[in-house]
Parts: sequence; C-alpha cells; structure tokens
Amino acid sequence: MNLDFQHLIDPTLSDRSRVWIYQSNRVFSISEALQLEYELSQFAKEWTSHGANVKAAAYLFFGQFIILIADETLTTVSGCSTDSSVRFIQAVEKEYGVQLMDRTTLAFLIKDKIQLLPLSQLTYAIDHGFIGPATLYFNNLVSTLLELKQEWILPAGRSWLAKRMPSLAISEPS
Repeated sequence: MNLDFQHLIDPTLSDRSRVWIYQSNRVFSISEALQLEYELSQFAKEWTSHGANVKAAAYLFFGQFIILIADETLTTVSGCSTDSSVRFIQAVEKEYGVQLMDRTTLAFLIKDKIQLLPLSQLTYAIDHGFIGPATLYFNNLVSTLLELKQEWILPAGRSWLAKRMPSLAISEPS
C-alpha cells in the first residue's frame, strides 16, 4: 500500500494548521468516496468562523480517514466553527452509515492492509504477535499539519502506545 499522502495536501497551508482526523469503521466504496470527496471540498470552501472564511482543506485518505485542516494564520477557528465541523461529520456518519467518532478503535497497517483493532484487544494482539514495535500505526491524535506529515503513520513502538504497552517500545541503540 502506498502511504505517500503528503503531496496531496495543499502546500499553502501552514504547518501550524489545526488537524482533526476521523477514522471510519469501514472503507468507503468508490462511488461513496467520490461523492464524499466532493462534500468534503464543499465543506472546506464554506467553512466560516464568525462570518470569516476559514482557510481550510478536507481530504479522504486511504478510503477510510477524513482529515479536516484549518489554517488559523488568518482566521481562528472558534467553538461555533468547530461545532459546525462536528455536525458535518455527524451528517456524514448518518448519510453513509459509518462510525467516525469512535476513538477506541485503533488502525494499523498489517500485511499491506489497514486493520482496525478495538483498544480493548491491544494486549492480546501484542501478546500473540499480531502487532509489534515496527507495525505501522495511524496516530489519529495528531493535532497540527506538521504532526500529520511527520507522526500520523509511524511504528507503534514510536507512538503513545509504547508508553502504555512497554512491550511495544523500540529500544534505542546505546
């Protein structure tokens, strides 16, 4: 699976732009993805904060991750504009019959496919060798565009998971 997504991001957005990642519980079909990409583009064009346009972008990556980006160098995203983005995501959930707000399901790249794993099964997956320190993990907790580019997809042993599960930690050479 080609994981190169950075070149798809609008290069005029500041690396300090705020990022929100919504992971779908399933891959969108081709026809759904085409329609959703249009809806994401429209949302980004129309996103406002206190009447001012937000310099924004919205993407569907790997058919499963919705990424909203707001460049706050010109217009700060307020509580109301954040609420409007959440309402948009909730409408997408309803329209496509997907879950996008579940933060207890983790995504890993296993055998060149994105696999979802409930957080409650993480220990089992590690103990049985399904996930190891080098397994690529989608860190949906990134909050800036720079973090998205550098830390969204990374080995599980270099993510916050390693602090929670010491057996995942990657040993640094001494």
